[in-house]
Amino acid sequence: MAVYFNEENKHFYLEGKDYSYVFRINRIGFAEHLYFGSRIGREDMAYMELVGSGSAYAQMPNERNQCYSFYNPELCFYGTGDYREPTFMVKNPGGDRLCRLHYTGHEILSQKPRIKNMPSLSGEETLIIHLEDELSKFAADLYYTVYEDSPILARRIVYKNNSDNDLVLDRAYSFALAIPNKEFDILTLRGAWGAERQMQYCNMHRGVVSIDSKRCTSSAILNPFIAAVSKGANEEYGEVFAVNLVYSSSFVLKSDRNADGKAMLCGGINDFDFEWHLAPGEELEAPEAVIAYSNEGLGKMSRAYHDVYRKHLINPRYVNAERPVVINNWEGTYFNFNSEKLIEMAKAVKGLGIDTFVLDDGWFGHRDEDSSSLGDWFVYEKKLPGGLKPVIDAIHENGMKFGLWFEPEMISEDSELYRAHPDYAIGVPGRDRCKSRRQYMLDLTRKDVRDHIVDAVNKVLSENEIDYVKWDYNRNVTDNYSLSLPPERQKEFAHRYALGVYDIMERIVNGNPDIFFEGCAGGGARFDPAILYYFPQIWTSDNTDAEERTKIQYGTSICYPLSTMSCHVSAVPNHQTRRCCHMKTRADIAHLGATGYELDPTLFTDEDKDAVKAQISAYRELSRLILDCDLYRTENPFEGNFFGFNLVSKDKSESVFTCYRRLNGEETVKLVYPGGLDPEKKYYIPERNVTLSGSTIMNAGLEPYFPHHDFATDVIHFKEVK
Repeated sequence: MAVYFNEENKHFYLEGKDYSYVFRINRIGFAEHLYFGSRIGREDMAYMELVGSGSAYAQMPNERNQCYSFYNPELCFYGTGDYREPTFMVKNPGGDRLCRLHYTGHEILSQKPRIKNMPSLSGEETLIIHLEDELSKFAADLYYTVYEDSPILARRIVYKNNSDNDLVLDRAYSFALAIPNKEFDILTLRGAWGAERQMQYCNMHRGVVSIDSKRCTSSAILNPFIAAVSKGANEEYGEVFAVNLVYSSSFVLKSDRNADGKAMLCGGINDFDFEWHLAPGEELEAPEAVIAYSNEGLGKMSRAYHDVYRKHLINPRYVNAERPVVINNWEGTYFNFNSEKLIEMAKAVKGLGIDTFVLDDGWFGHRDEDSSSLGDWFVYEKKLPGGLKPVIDAIHENGMKFGLWFEPEMISEDSELYRAHPDYAIGVPGRDRCKSRRQYMLDLTRKDVRDHIVDAVNKVLSENEIDYVKWDYNRNVTDNYSLSLPPERQKEFAHRYALGVYDIMERIVNGNPDIFFEGCAGGGARFDPAILYYFPQIWTSDNTDAEERTKIQYGTSICYPLSTMSCHVSAVPNHQTRRCCHMKTRADIAHLGATGYELDPTLFTDEDKDAVKAQISAYRELSRLILDCDLYRTENPFEGNFFGFNLVSKDKSESVFTCYRRLNGEETVKLVYPGGLDPEKKYYIPERNVTLSGSTIMNAGLEPYFPHHDFATDVIHFKEVK
């Protein structure tokens, strides 16, 4: 039993792997948080009730020494004397903002209910706490899903209008999470185009630390992830309280420490430019927050996220399916291609082990550069006479599957769609719209626009033998406005846009169950759990330089499994950085995910072909671990000259350790300490022709054999000797 309720003391005990989460319904009917941390017994935690001098605080009604700010609530109310970040804000009919939610009951379900119209984790035992304000009849249901085999807790809130009046929410967070009164740093994943998910720390000081997106997408700038990390914590040691939001639109995540030192994390839908109208009987479901607890550092936290996303989020049809090894024509041709060139590229990789050819941007409308044709999902006959079929047939005859690029959420001003339906584009009537990448965005809050997108994309997919789709999204929202919404509901735009995205993804993906989908957003600008619900892998970054990818892929692995990261070998000099890395280095780093090649293979020499064939053969052996490994990070590229990933099988019978050195010469001798092995098992290391125990490898270490150049890698295999 993962959820236990003590009727006598009104305590709820939530027990996941290695943690206890305890709260109670206190004597005045509020849900009061008592404990979250390493596993403890089911004891009466009433002694945690704090009584202080009320002279400096606002007392609870009819109380002398009790103040709202003395205790840790499961959600925070505004206007009660607790000045921490409110979990929600509601406008009552009389204009006041006060609301005190009291316990009215609870349910314990054996199966986790799905959120309507939004992605969420699957799961089993789920607790629902029902709260309601006695005066306004505004209500909230708090959902807690416990995973007994995981240090993960999924939380969300459903806000309800049980009154006879219209109510307006202008904040609707997903959770408030009290954490111990200890010294923490805040870890977030910052970034930019070509530099996504870079690790960033700051002190969790008194006051608020906040990250957000106002872009109607999760963004490359800040991932929807925040963690409170104990001072001095590393991969193996220290406490971590982490939150990853299953959401792809404007979000906010905060830490808040008050004057007494009480600390909490909170967040959800960004309340900037947000309102949501609730008529009587209506409700708003906030997106799910996936909370991880670790008492063994960041490594355990990451492995918990990887496991729960593989088991409870990613499409089970594809989560354990071997990933396609692709050749993508984008960096090989950009817009300058025709049927003959594409077929020539496919023939150039025949017999090398590549199994999928992906035709990227430029196959539709009259698209010779990026200012035209988005929305015109019909074949550009000048480039592809006879349509896609001759190319697809040639690819299939070459023994490969065929993939195709779309950008369904976008529209070009120079397009037949825009000329017929300029109102489909997001924008305020009478105002010039902002362009980004020389394109506009379609208004996905409108059902007629969504229906058009689904029909247009499905038409191409149904008329052609397509095995793989790359779904791109190359700009952020501006000019937030929808013709479908009345003036008083325009602040619902950002969330309604997200619901529209999920609607078209759900319909297109479910309508084409045999097609493998990869997400993309100008690189990795929409790399979040919600997108992984639809697409089992995402293009990690437009920056394919191996040196930059060590940091991007390291940061991405903080939350997301290796199997979700699309990573390609590209040409040198690299098109983004102009850096030249050895072919082996580029392959070794790209093979730490769902791999492929992004270049013109017609330029391969015989030596290149031999190298690629050997690389893909090695990757096929590695791919089992990419799909389902325990990842142990050893060398942090944000802190030094090296990068190290050890991919360990679940039964610890094998692992593959990839080590990278940025610059040659800084350390003539370097020892590395691959983690995660069984200390009692013996492992054969073929690259060293030696057999050692797991304890010796992990504690005494071994020296990588790097080539004598910058940007070098060494890959070491460990195989159990039985």
